[in-house]
Amino acid sequence: MSFEYSKLLGRIKEKYSTQANFAKVMNLSERSISQKINGKCDWKQQEIARACRVLNIEVENIPEYFFTINVQSNEQRKEI
Repeated sequence: MSFEYSKLLGRIKEKYSTQANFAKVMNLSERSISQKINGKCDWKQQEIARACRVLNIEVENIPEYFFTINVQSNEQRKEI
């Protein structure tokens, strides 16, 4: 299962302009942020909590930023 992070990316750009700036605030490498956003590496609970603080994401909105399931089209499923 993979997750959709487009809303999170929008918030990052809105608040910090670049993933690099966001990574600095998060005390993570740019590569780590990129891997998390691209689904190559999972977000840890502490990272989600910190991201919410620095991005001003309310607790009740966490699911829409971090847990929206990426739904593949039928054509994409056939290729897999």
